[in-house]
Amino acid sequence: MSRVPAAPPVASADHGADEASDWSQPALIRFAADTAAILDVEVRKLRHDPQEVLTRAVQPVLWLLVFGKVMARTHAIPTGNIPYLDFLAPGILAQSALFVSIFYGIAVIWERDLGVLHKFLVSPASRVALVSGKSLSAGVRALAQALIVYVLAAAIGVNLRLTPGPLIGVIAMLILGSAVFATFSLIIACLVKTRERFMGMGQVLTMPLFFASNAIYPISIMPGWLQAFARVNPLSYQADAIRALMLPAGHSAFGLPADFAVLAGFLVVLTTVAACLYPHVIT
Repeated sequence: MSRVPAAPPVASADHGADEASDWSQPALIRFAADTAAILDVEVRKLRHDPQEVLTRAVQPVLWLLVFGKVMARTHAIPTGNIPYLDFLAPGILAQSALFVSIFYGIAVIWERDLGVLHKFLVSPASRVALVSGKSLSAGVRALAQALIVYVLAAAIGVNLRLTPGPLIGVIAMLILGSAVFATFSLIIACLVKTRERFMGMGQVLTMPLFFASNAIYPISIMPGWLQAFARVNPLSYQADAIRALMLPAGHSAFGLPADFAVLAGFLVVLTTVAACLYPHVIT
């Protein structure tokens, strides 16, 4: 006599109900949850390797204590009514965010080689959520750099604005700018696909972005052709906004709304491109 088939486990029905509930969520809420999950994975990596923050702190320390002190004594760079060290500190903060973010794409190549990227790509998360989570995590790493730069700037006598409003503005601009450069880095990784090529491209791109910006000198003293490049360089808008928010005597040459709008526009375009290219990194 044949046996009656057993009923499916209740847990399976619950799991199916959970999946149905997940897909019934509004797309925006699901996107935010997926982005937050990817962001959490990246932040955990930082918690497991806190020495990375300390090693990256060496560069801003050298720029402020060596380059900044020397150039301030020479009075070679006109910065208006702002002392040169005050002018430089926000630029070095923007530079730190750039250097943290521009090599972020190499992590995607490592994840591909370890098989982790394949798991991300077969997950229900959208490609845009995958890219957004990774780019926002670069902003979290940049905030650690911001703390170091603020402490060092205060120690060498930079006049800082420490009220809540400007501090929140600096945090928002750091996250936004870091996300732009991290997304750009992801695009490069998707195109070159090897660690060696990526490191070479990163070195080639970092210096022009930094020196063709207003991070260490005003745009007004640049030659005309370099001014044209600086005005389409996202780092110029990030440094401009941070300088206006970070210093009591600071002001935005482009206007704060323009600074945020330009970087937001860059982020939308780059995220769209990176989301399209993201699956190709494994081919």
